[in-house]
Amino acid sequence: MMKLKKIPRVVILGFPNVGKSTLFNRLLGQRKALVHSLPGMTRDLITGIATVEGKEYLLIDTGGFADEQADPLLAKVREKAWEAAQKGDILIFLIDGKRSLTPGEEKLFIELKKLNKHLLVVVNKVDNPELEPDLSDYYRLGSDELILISAEHKINLGYLQGKIAELLPQAPGELKDEERTVKIEPAERPLKIAIVGRVNVGKSSLVNRLCGEERLLVSEVPGTTRDSIDTLINRSQKTYCLIDTAGIRKFSGTKDSREKASIIRAEKNIEEADVICLVMDVQEFPTRQDAHIASLAFKSGKPMIIALNKWDLVDKSKVNPDEVIRHAFNRLHFVDYAPVIFVSAKTGQRVVKILDLAEEVYKSASKKIETSTLNSFWEKFSREYPPKTKDGSFLKVKYILQRGVRPPSFILFGHGRGPLLPAYEKYLSDVFRRQFGFSGTPIRFSLRKS
Repeated sequence: MMKLKKIPRVVILGFPNVGKSTLFNRLLGQRKALVHSLPGMTRDLITGIATVEGKEYLLIDTGGFADEQADPLLAKVREKAWEAAQKGDILIFLIDGKRSLTPGEEKLFIELKKLNKHLLVVVNKVDNPELEPDLSDYYRLGSDELILISAEHKINLGYLQGKIAELLPQAPGELKDEERTVKIEPAERPLKIAIVGRVNVGKSSLVNRLCGEERLLVSEVPGTTRDSIDTLINRSQKTYCLIDTAGIRKFSGTKDSREKASIIRAEKNIEEADVICLVMDVQEFPTRQDAHIASLAFKSGKPMIIALNKWDLVDKSKVNPDEVIRHAFNRLHFVDYAPVIFVSAKTGQRVVKILDLAEEVYKSASKKIETSTLNSFWEKFSREYPPKTKDGSFLKVKYILQRGVRPPSFILFGHGRGPLLPAYEKYLSDVFRRQFGFSGTPIRFSLRKS
């Protein structure tokens, strides 16, 4: 068996608000890390595959090395960043060119030097290269070279990329996730699963359990995850991309503008994902916010599963799982097509089955039904249950065909006008799921004059 090579790692390190996430996005070529004017936005490791001069590398954005007394989470943030530095091949030590060097940054630079890695000292926010800043403060570090850039205005990024390319090996390896080596063929795209839910229901804990390690920060403090984190895992020769999103809550309930930025990103990830995994706390659900998130998933048209977390805390002798599911769908009736799984991120109970269910509902949503099969079924069904439009009139449908997949979409050709009666459309969706195996996915119907 051929041994897969490790892809080189380039790690961006520095104190908060020096522009690490902006530089990460520029080098990666996409807006993956959140960028905000307030410090403390990046708490987990953000990773992405970047390319320079035909060479691939794993780019890693870390949380800031700040004063741990300012935030109890910062000890974990610093620990994560330091672990990334130890595993990195090239380290980018980023400092703010608009302020003086701090004693903490000098200490961090000395610690990084002791790792004996390739270390690039990059001075950011040099927005006007014609006005040379006073670099005497930075030369105290004793670095061989100071690379002056402006990540925001894309100044001198080409030079920095050239320096990275010089330090990278000639032959890139295959894609490697944070701990496992994963070979992804060009035609084999990872299944993207967005882990969504309101704050503090255990989304990051579920991802960590699936990874088999503490990949994401986990805390009892609501709103710990502010970025949306992509995590690649490999299971049974299949690759999955888990997207751990910031907890979604309504804008009216959020005072922290950083959290509002996270909400926008989390909602966007619903659109970007292949499958939605809605996580709810089995001890307190479904709340109004659970219903709000479920409606976002329904409107997206993506297949969905529901994971009821913290099942380990439930007294099984007093709780009937079927009753719990009925209780959930009393409020979330519009997504009653979604399969429900009882999990425990703490113990690992049934967590891995989330991947199996995600595969099932994605395949289900991708089904294509032959037109002849559809119309053979429709001819018999419509005689017993003739379709009705929203105004209550009966609709004569001549034939039906499938327009698309994910979600399965069908066109009914007939003489009527207007949309279908909502109750009839809901019933028709349920019938189609049973008849053709469209589990875990919404179904769309539209009318067209023949």
